[in-house]
Amino acid sequence: MVVIMYQITPLAAFEDNYIWVLCQQDNPSCIVVDPGDAGPVLAFLQQQQKVPVAILITHHHADHTGGIAKLQQQFPHVRVIGPAMEYARIPQLTESVSDNQLVEIPQLQLTFTVIAVPGHTLGHIAFYSAPVLFSGDTLFSAGCGRLFEGSPQQMWQSLQTLLALPDSTQIYCTHEYTLANLKFALTVEPDNAALIEYTQRCHDLRLAKRPTLPAELAKEKQINPFLRCNNKNLQQKWQKDTALALFSWLRASKDQFKS
Repeated sequence: MVVIMYQITPLAAFEDNYIWVLCQQDNPSCIVVDPGDAGPVLAFLQQQQKVPVAILITHHHADHTGGIAKLQQQFPHVRVIGPAMEYARIPQLTESVSDNQLVEIPQLQLTFTVIAVPGHTLGHIAFYSAPVLFSGDTLFSAGCGRLFEGSPQQMWQSLQTLLALPDSTQIYCTHEYTLANLKFALTVEPDNAALIEYTQRCHDLRLAKRPTLPAELAKEKQINPFLRCNNKNLQQKWQKDTALALFSWLRASKDQFKS
């Protein structure tokens, strides 16, 4: 088995976005994920002498798509791959993909599986190539995306799909929301030792001006309240009869939460 070595670099954009760039050391090609702003990407590409061969788009929101047109001007042959359900809202797409499709990037010897994860938007997708998951705005560390278009049931089902991935899965979401999410999580489970320890670790990372990402799925199962709604103790504590009822209540509560 050939092990493919690569680096995934976060490029900061706007207030709290990350644009991810996947590179290999001796390879001029790279992959860009959710470029809401072309500026940081172009600066990185020039500095590293890389050429994007593919841009992966998880959903149509402008802070994930706003830089595509400028990148296409500079790199007219780049593939722009995104959700078929949102094709009309992302006119720069050159390829539209749906659940379970495979996206092959031969220049980097990588294949991604497309996973439909509706909730934040109806057509939201994630890209998975073990152990890497580009989850967009569906799954955050200690949190999940707001329900701008989908229902609680859709988002809960999407999270169940991601929960079925291996524990070693590395979650590359697109916002540095972790500390705010952890504040809310501690109100849900104030006695969760793993959560308390993880909160301290993430505070230390941010003090050092380092990202809290990627997050590991195994840890998220311990600390992310939105992934723990099957926990009977939590259901009992918050007087909810089902996992979906608890999830729905948590998502609505988080929307009102002042961090």
